[in-house]
Amino acid sequence: MDVVVAGGHGQIGLRLLRLLAGGGHRARGLVRNPDHVADVAEVGAEGVVCDMEALESLSGCCTGADAVVFAAGAGPGSGPERKRTVDLGAAVKLMEAGVSRYVMVSAISAGRPEEWSEPMRPYYEAKAEADRRLEESGLDYTIVRPGSLTDDPGTGRVTVGTGLAYGDIPRDDVAAVLLAVLLTPASIGKTFELLSGDTPVDDAVANL
Repeated sequence: MDVVVAGGHGQIGLRLLRLLAGGGHRARGLVRNPDHVADVAEVGAEGVVCDMEALESLSGCCTGADAVVFAAGAGPGSGPERKRTVDLGAAVKLMEAGVSRYVMVSAISAGRPEEWSEPMRPYYEAKAEADRRLEESGLDYTIVRPGSLTDDPGTGRVTVGTGLAYGDIPRDDVAAVLLAVLLTPASIGKTFELLSGDTPVDDAVANL
């Protein structure tokens, strides 16, 4: 499988690229900063310099891909405008890149507007709109909505579903779920929340 990961230098992106490359897949990570290509190469993947905000089309960054994963984000230090141009705008550009299989890394509260604080509202509004656009795109989508991300070691065991109580999930386990989703056609058309739990990743995804 040939997978392009938008946000290839991010904490989840690098973890997923490592898993993909380790599994014998072609793994390409989109990065804005050319200095980050070496970091992507260190995990066994190919770094592709691609400024998603500046480019009109991302099709040239995804040529030949079987699937794309949107794991990019403007980051906590960015203002509302970049939430719109990255978390929403770049996500939509990736939908228009000509790749039919699309996996979105969203956020558990994207589907719960009653939980949005005012400081976080621009972020969640962008994520929720991107999710909606993807669900309506006609693409073979899966939307993964993890809880609060941690750097704890992954356990390989998770809880998936909808309406889950808010909780945490290690980034290692998010990456493992993304890989499982890419390898599981039955996950197409599904939107689900993701937390730490007791079910092995492959079983959890297989039973979506």
